[in-house]
Amino acid sequence: MTRRIATFVPGDLSKRERRAFKREAARADRVAQPEATKRSERGLPEAAVRGPFGPGIIQRGYWNLARPAILAHQATSRQIAGIYPFVADAGLGHRGPILGVDLNADALWHFSPWEAYADATERGTFSTNLLVLGAYRAGKSGTVKALVTRSIAFGHQAVVPSDPKGEWARVAVAMPDGVVIRIGGGSAARLNPLDRGPRRADIDDEQHEKMVRQRRITTLISLVEMALGSTRLTAVEHAAIHDALERCIRATGDRPTLRGVYEHLGTIVEDAGTDFRLSDGAVQPRFVLRRFVDGDLSGLFEDESTVAFDSDASIVVVDTSELFSRSELVAQLTQVCTTAWIQAVISDRSSKRSRYLIREEGWRDMTSLASLQMFQQWLKLSRHYGISNIVILHKLGDLDAVGEANSKERNLAYSIVGDIENKFIFRVNHQEVATLRERLNIPATHVEEARRLRMGVFLAYVGQHSYVVDCFATSTEWEYELFKTDEAVQVPDRDDAALRVFNTDDLDRFWPESSPDDASLDGWINATWKEVP
Repeated sequence: MTRRIATFVPGDLSKRERRAFKREAARADRVAQPEATKRSERGLPEAAVRGPFGPGIIQRGYWNLARPAILAHQATSRQIAGIYPFVADAGLGHRGPILGVDLNADALWHFSPWEAYADATERGTFSTNLLVLGAYRAGKSGTVKALVTRSIAFGHQAVVPSDPKGEWARVAVAMPDGVVIRIGGGSAARLNPLDRGPRRADIDDEQHEKMVRQRRITTLISLVEMALGSTRLTAVEHAAIHDALERCIRATGDRPTLRGVYEHLGTIVEDAGTDFRLSDGAVQPRFVLRRFVDGDLSGLFEDESTVAFDSDASIVVVDTSELFSRSELVAQLTQVCTTAWIQAVISDRSSKRSRYLIREEGWRDMTSLASLQMFQQWLKLSRHYGISNIVILHKLGDLDAVGEANSKERNLAYSIVGDIENKFIFRVNHQEVATLRERLNIPATHVEEARRLRMGVFLAYVGQHSYVVDCFATSTEWEYELFKTDEAVQVPDRDDAALRVFNTDDLDRFWPESSPDDASLDGWINATWKEVP
């Protein structure tokens, strides 16, 4: 075995002292050097051909083991500390599914939000939620789908409250025990956003009733304010909605629906014994809910649910692609209703099931103050329910659609997104540079790196550590075909840049008129035949 000795020379020595130091080090090296032994003493067979190279050169045979004449590497301690093997990151370990290749360490990168939360070391994180941010065609959707589908083998469930493009429905059909709930488009399925949901076993009856009532009233207020645009409900309108909801609960035996609330708002308006101010406050919310009862959203959310949530399914997707094609307002109202229903049915800690909750177009869940407050509370309770919320945004500028500039709603939206500790940052546009540094506190060098990332490569921030991961390096052909979202854009079979021989008949068809021949010198300076009137 070859022995190596590293000698560190103090930097403050004079030339004479340095020479003496090196002589002493060389003498110590010779003293410590073991005496040379013969091959026979070491139990090694004698070489058939003596010499350092054996018959390797002249007979193309084996080579005797010879010590290479390589000079020792000399460097300062600061330079030695920068040698590559000593700076390669250890990653997050091997717990959880493989999500890609860590490009800094050239090793497989595993990720699970629950494993990272349970990690008590410095690699751990304090949240199970995940923010996914990146430009179009940067690989966000494929990476999230890879994480979700690979996590199914670890016992996790995936829930998509609203699938605006129908992409997740394909994934659910391909997964074992996947369930797709289609809303609209002739489907008879209905979801009641005011469903009570399962009974929580860790709280008493009073606390449970308070949480159910708060979720129901928040859903109603979010729907009304969203339909009214930037208009905020008054205190009287709030009181009218509360009163109509309580009447509906009593009349239906705690099974309220949007139709029931709509009808009781009408009763408040027409009841002569009702305070005239409460009657006036019930008019506008009633007109908004009329859209769900008799308008373009009828038959979807106004009555009791006709489908049930399958807690044993590997993935549950609510396909709302047909409704999202109608208008932006319909898309926002639909997402509020489906998300409220999903949150009601999965708020069960006793199920002992960890779930991904994928929020496509996550900014649509934060369009009003009431929905923002509900969204913030849901993120805080995610650890309590064993849920990992995956919020997907194309750019942080999407949150500018929330409220007015410098309003309470917009500042709260940015605060909610900034508080999500785990982040996957894909390729971003140059317009996002200042926003990423200001809102997410991402270092300037990382932001510049994010502008140059190729498809499928992302900057992963897990707790206090960052990684550069290539997800598509581990993707299979089956995953690629299932996850791709740009199949409508096909590359043409022909090469437009290739040279082709034109048919002279085609040229005559394009330029049917013939010009008179004029080869004289005057022909170069005279007006052309086309210019002659």
